[in-house]
Amino acid sequence: MRVLFRADAGASIGAGHVMRCLAVAEAVQEMGGDALFAAASLPPALEERLRSAGIVIHRIDAEVGSAADLAATRAIAGEAGEVAIVLDGYGFPEDWRAGLAGTGLPILAFDDAGSGEPIHAGLIVNAAPDAASLPYRKGNPGARLLLGPTFAPLRREVREAAAAPKPPLEERRGLLVTFGGSDPLGLTAPVIERLAPRLPSGVRLDVAVGGAVRDAGAVEAVAERFKDSLRLHHDTPRMGQLMAQAGLAVSAAGTTTGELAAIGTPAVLVTIADNQLEAARQSEALGWCALVPGQTKGAPERVADVALELWADPARRRAMADKLAGIVDGQGALRIARALAEAAGSPSPAPGEGRGPRHAREG
Repeated sequence: MRVLFRADAGASIGAGHVMRCLAVAEAVQEMGGDALFAAASLPPALEERLRSAGIVIHRIDAEVGSAADLAATRAIAGEAGEVAIVLDGYGFPEDWRAGLAGTGLPILAFDDAGSGEPIHAGLIVNAAPDAASLPYRKGNPGARLLLGPTFAPLRREVREAAAAPKPPLEERRGLLVTFGGSDPLGLTAPVIERLAPRLPSGVRLDVAVGGAVRDAGAVEAVAERFKDSLRLHHDTPRMGQLMAQAGLAVSAAGTTTGELAAIGTPAVLVTIADNQLEAARQSEALGWCALVPGQTKGAPERVADVALELWADPARRRAMADKLAGIVDGQGALRIARALAEAAGSPSPAPGEGRGPRHAREG
């Protein structure tokens, strides 16, 4: 099986689309398949990460979602031969998607909206807790729906951290702060500036930033001021371990949500885009996280206040962690890869995993 992933990353769109594609690409490779990426926008650090994973990258010199982008994507798919396509991004309009579907190749699309509009894909993935209640059938009557947290795609290093023994929550002295690969709202520096001086003695602040972060200089300057209690991690391949060592995480909503859930780390989720709000509200309703809208005035102060309140209440954090049991089992990327193999007519050796936990549905 060969799979072509079409996704982009950058300062304005973040890295989440590429990172969840990477999770599925790793699973495809584990099943003996080949993974290729096509991107019109890809920061150097992410490009290096994909290449180090043995993934061939094709650069597209065209505006995302344009006719030239479609032509280039179709050409790359044609050159790749018998290939399935995974599409992840908000910049592809319906006519673009219909044009890609015209290749006749199996297509899987990640979708976070569930508006009922045609997606033009034979497989549709939405890992949000209530994805099964969304009107996907309205515009996609023949699609195979892979819905709910059972299909949350986790990268290999996060899967391994989720499966490994972890210290009890009460013994974890790390507080993790991460706003994704690009931190488009520039929240990292102001949040750690308000959080670090108020941390109790003995608590370590781990701050993870991606290669596309806009205000790297400001983050580094603040981190230097608090270097005695703060560790700064650039493009770390150890995110799973950092999550497993954290008694609480402050994180952008999105791809990282499923990773934290699988590892069992309670969180303050911060929405950095409007399309994250509904899924984040669903996660908060399950009781394992607190939600702070990142686009509101005074968000850094609110984030720090909520994080410190939770840190000071170990019993509440334990209750939040307990609610995570069974929501995300870490096998979503493998399930997606198997569905791709079935759609492509390829044999799909079954990595050891069952039908999946609650809060999941395949239709």
